[in-house]
Amino acid sequence: MGTLNSALALAQQALMANQTALNITSNNVANQNTAGYTREVATWTENDSVTIGNVTVGMGSSVGQPVSQRDRILEKRVQQQMQVQSQSQSLDDALNQVQNIFGLTSSSSSASTTALGTAMNNFYNALSSLTANPSDTATRQKVISAASNLVGVFNSSANQMAGVSSDLDKQVSGYVNTVNGLLSNIATLNQKISSTSPNADAGVMEDQRQQAIAQLSQYIGLDQISNENNQITLTTTNGAVLVSGAQAYPMSTVQVSGKTNIVAGIPAVDVTSGLTGGALGGTLEARDQLLPQYQSTLDNLAYQIATQVNQVNALGVDGNGNAGQGIFQIPATATGAAALISMATTDPQSVAAAAVGEGSTGTGNAQLLAALANGASIGGQTPLESLNSLLGQIGNAASSAAQDNTTQQTLLSQLTSQRNALSSVSLDEEAANLTQYQRAYQAAAKIFSVTDQMMASALNLGVPTTVS
Repeated sequence: MGTLNSALALAQQALMANQTALNITSNNVANQNTAGYTREVATWTENDSVTIGNVTVGMGSSVGQPVSQRDRILEKRVQQQMQVQSQSQSLDDALNQVQNIFGLTSSSSSASTTALGTAMNNFYNALSSLTANPSDTATRQKVISAASNLVGVFNSSANQMAGVSSDLDKQVSGYVNTVNGLLSNIATLNQKISSTSPNADAGVMEDQRQQAIAQLSQYIGLDQISNENNQITLTTTNGAVLVSGAQAYPMSTVQVSGKTNIVAGIPAVDVTSGLTGGALGGTLEARDQLLPQYQSTLDNLAYQIATQVNQVNALGVDGNGNAGQGIFQIPATATGAAALISMATTDPQSVAAAAVGEGSTGTGNAQLLAALANGASIGGQTPLESLNSLLGQIGNAASSAAQDNTTQQTLLSQLTSQRNALSSVSLDEEAANLTQYQRAYQAAAKIFSVTDQMMASALNLGVPTTVS
């Protein structure tokens, strides 16, 4: 009877173990489309054997807590690559906006095809036309109109760049708010995971935490350290603590010289200049490094063109026989010149075509004005060459950012595929497991049924109708 009872116990244990394994597999199938879910596997353990008489008998197996199939190093690599890819994407988006301001495309970055390049050419061509007919009012008006159009294009380009910078600044504030929400969630999960594991399975909460860190990696560069009790400490790439155990340390923003800067860490300090990674890193790089560089070059171009034209015009005699005055109104320095440049006059007679002593029909000064187009007076370049240089910088930076983004996306896809090969649910594999556990369950049920019949036969001493 003891042996039959042992057989019944073994069959019962096998039924329970296979039922648990079936439940784990069913849970995997149910979560096949759940974002961030990590596949779990059944952990089979052989039970301790017992000795009955002189015979040692095994006591079957049991299924313990399911084990999530995660590689923490691979997960960390995916998160780090996500930070790099998000930064390159954000930078690519910002540079595309700058390209659009100047009308640049992936196939053309020539100044002659842009609005600003066309306006500059028209202006210098109008000055050149003045050398052939300096006393013609229509020709003089053409110079004033071309100058006014050039001013408008400079103003528009500068204002649009300022608009891009303002939009990027607003994005910084939005990203900080999103990051703080995720930090709070991660800290809460840290606390729950610490209080749950290792005594119980915390796989579901670990999945939620990894998903939150993955989302966080899209916005900011992170360094993470695994602590005791299965907790994670998160810092920015320049060392400011964001999460430590169950405590989140949210970032905040301050206005510095009209820009939104980021304060973080313990104690809280301005970390803006050292932040890299994620959409926030790309936004800051575009806002604080690239756009100011392009804006400065544009300002200098506007300032130099206006200054040179004003200086040469002042050397001659205008259509009214007076000394030439400035055509353009500009600030005292190049800073902000592209946005602030304006027309100092709308009178076509204000163009000083004649040199001093030539009379109103002279062309000496008109020739000097026209020669400005080919004078290497802006950093050793002609005005159009200087513009070409600026547009080339923007085009090359945008092209490089696009290529880098494609490369980083490819690397992210490869790492994600490696992680998914281990951690994601394969329906084919789960179907095979279901079949295996189903047959094992059926076999255990058969053992139970046969043992039950044998026990009934033993109790009835061979009389099958007494006890069934």
